[in-house]
Amino acid sequence: MRVRTKHRAVAGVAVLALVLAACGGDDETGAEPEETEEPEEAEDDAAEEPEDEATEDDGEAAPDDEPAGADGVLTIGTLLPETGSLAFLGPPEFAGAQLAANEINENGGVLGEDMVLIDGDSGDTSTDIASQTVERLLGQNVDAIVGAASSAVSFTVIDRIVGAGVIQFSPANTASDFSTYDDDGLYFRTAPSDILQGQVLGELIINDGNATVGILALQDPYGEGLAENMTNAIEASGGEVLVSTIYDPQAQNFDAEIQELVDADPDAIAVIGFDETSRILTSMFAAGIGADNKNVYGSDGNMGNALGENFDDNPEVISGMAGTTPLSELDDTFVDRMLEVDPDLVDFSYGAETYDAVMIIALAALQAGTDDPRAIADEIPGVTREPGTACTGFAECADLIEAGEEINYEGVSGPVEMDDVGDPQRASYAIQVFQDDARIETREFILAEAS
Repeated sequence: MRVRTKHRAVAGVAVLALVLAACGGDDETGAEPEETEEPEEAEDDAAEEPEDEATEDDGEAAPDDEPAGADGVLTIGTLLPETGSLAFLGPPEFAGAQLAANEINENGGVLGEDMVLIDGDSGDTSTDIASQTVERLLGQNVDAIVGAASSAVSFTVIDRIVGAGVIQFSPANTASDFSTYDDDGLYFRTAPSDILQGQVLGELIINDGNATVGILALQDPYGEGLAENMTNAIEASGGEVLVSTIYDPQAQNFDAEIQELVDADPDAIAVIGFDETSRILTSMFAAGIGADNKNVYGSDGNMGNALGENFDDNPEVISGMAGTTPLSELDDTFVDRMLEVDPDLVDFSYGAETYDAVMIIALAALQAGTDDPRAIADEIPGVTREPGTACTGFAECADLIEAGEEINYEGVSGPVEMDDVGDPQRASYAIQVFQDDARIETREFILAEAS
């Protein structure tokens, strides 16, 4: 694995400051989200299904020689966080999906029909919202589901989705276990594995001059996996992890875990968590091991303005905290287009990855010549890599496909270049730092490559 600097330092880039305050029931994409509590309703947004469409039960051939899993209309559902511990990631993800759908349909759609996008909430693992949403989307004949953002949530629904013969494509899952998961070839992601993020974050900590590190990570596949990969990188770089503690994010307090850090007294502390990170940082600060006297680091689950807003009255708790998140230097034109979809956006984390996920599915459907999920899945890795002709945007790539050429889609989120199991092999990371006003600035971008 190689990690190299991609761009120069960037100071004060407001559009790259990650993560908005947790969204409520308002639709941040400009399209009204579906209700997840009533799976039998909300069929108006789904593609109209032919009355004589074949099912697996009747054994009849599908009309117009389409595969049994196809109806001629590419229908994509979203499983993204409107509520729950990652709700702060929802607005840019919903906006990215809607922007891609708008672009696709403004340029002729897919297979001669408008692509259909159906929004859905993923909630988090403390609720059953994700399962309810998946059942509703499957009932609306989706060909693919984009989401979830949380790796732990995806693990609760992946078997149901791929078992139904439907594609699952996450813009934000980073748990390394997905690389070897038995997904019947139907799971993909534009977010890189935490093997890469662990490498970048571990090297960042050591390169900042820290010799010893303490890690506090939430108990789920994301937290535990990133902690392990970061430990490997720290030790490979000559550092030492003095303590690595896994915590329950639903705990009433984290006093015992923080005491372990106090006793170990490392040079640096890495907190891998979600919205509970604000409580952890407050308790750390009270225990005398805060950002004012320790080098504190975070990762994509907590590095964002939503965290900083919790410290408007006492920014010293978070000032100087640094961390990583998968992010490319976004083009101003793309940012402006996202703002046309949702004018309230101030952060864009995983918006580009969500846009790319929808775009890749649509282009793979064009390449396959059908909306049959299994046929689309077979084409997904190939449309993202050489020897195809490099292209960007739906219109350019669609024209190449219609001309009979293979394509290499260049993503807005950076080089996708999927391998055969659906993992991107290269990824751009932003190194970000909370300033004295508890707001994030991007220091630099790092390009990581799988070896």
